[in-house]
Amino acid sequence: MTAAVLSIGTELTRGELVNTNAAWLGEELTKLGFDVVEHATVDDQLERIVTLIRRFAETNKVVVVTGGLGPTSDDLTTMAAAAAAGVQLCRDESVVEGIRQKFKAFGRVMPESNAKQGDFPQGAQVLPNPVGTAPGFALSLGDARFFFVPGVPREMKHIFHESIVPAITGLAEPRTHQAHIRTFGMTESGVAQTLAGLEEKHEGLTLGYRAHFPEIEVKVHVRAGSAPEAERRSESIADEVRALLGDAVFGGRSDSFAEAVGRALRNEGKTLAVAESCTGGRVGEMLTRVPGASSYLLLDAVVYANSAKEAVLGVDREILRAHGAVSAQTAAAMAEGALRVAGADIAVSVTGIAGPDGGTEDKPVGTIWFGLARRGERTITKHRKLPWGRERVQILASYIALELVRRSALGRTLDLAER
Repeated sequence: MTAAVLSIGTELTRGELVNTNAAWLGEELTKLGFDVVEHATVDDQLERIVTLIRRFAETNKVVVVTGGLGPTSDDLTTMAAAAAAGVQLCRDESVVEGIRQKFKAFGRVMPESNAKQGDFPQGAQVLPNPVGTAPGFALSLGDARFFFVPGVPREMKHIFHESIVPAITGLAEPRTHQAHIRTFGMTESGVAQTLAGLEEKHEGLTLGYRAHFPEIEVKVHVRAGSAPEAERRSESIADEVRALLGDAVFGGRSDSFAEAVGRALRNEGKTLAVAESCTGGRVGEMLTRVPGASSYLLLDAVVYANSAKEAVLGVDREILRAHGAVSAQTAAAMAEGALRVAGADIAVSVTGIAGPDGGTEDKPVGTIWFGLARRGERTITKHRKLPWGRERVQILASYIALELVRRSALGRTLDLAER
């Protein structure tokens, strides 16, 4: 059974707001078993809204319409719905009184313009909105069932869960399942090339790729004869995908990269010290977003100046003089110093030139050195040249540092050559 999402608002068509509602609704409708075949966005222009409502009514069974239910002159959705259905608007005084009471609860008098939020197309079913002033409504146009909701995400989601889901559950049988796999260290094209041929191999499989710099997420979407079969097959294929992508895989849909690093340290009973220069504390900030990080993170030393590298970590001044702050020798000394100061099992360091200034012919902007020290083992250094602007260099350098930690804790290869 087909479904569609129609988003109304000039602020959306002009790019003043990002339309997160459409993406969220598409995913939720898909979970309920609908084939979401159309998304459209239209400005606050009555005739265009009416035209789209009528077109969607001809091609879909369920349509969710967001936006345009407010009290201002450019909120035209209710009027457009009535025009598309060929019916009159009717005022529900009980709804108007409810809005008036909400204003009163905040010590305010309801502006008369809000009374229009109590107007609904004849025959519509009101969808209560306890978290805002604009109720939604449901309306049938031919064989299509329309649900009109506010554009405010919190209000839209509440009405969807409380009113729309009960109304449409069972109309479509869920026969799909989607597994999510998150990776770091491979390009989007590299991931796709590695997985080439899987869609031909597995009937009903669609692979999707989404870049969240610097991560790549793989979506394993399977359609089958029933929901249980789709789930079983998607998880089986997801295992195959993980095997093909190898060490680049760090988690599933709900896993953050820092959580994956913390999990590896916890599971292996290891503690960590961090010494960072060009990343300016970003590595530690990522780690400490995770509740309970204090169980494995012992130290995050931000040693931006050479004097701090000497004073805090004990980096030999002669190393800095002979090789510079951005060098394998300094990265190694920073990691070893952090390991010693914190008494940790693993220490990672990062030092480099984030830009936009400071680069030289020998050490251009984007030159980064990493150090990895482990108690009782030889210190390892890694070198990367990152061809990005300052912020992306800092983000990617932080990820690489933590990936060294994750792989070290798990006993995996430390070869981070990008594919």
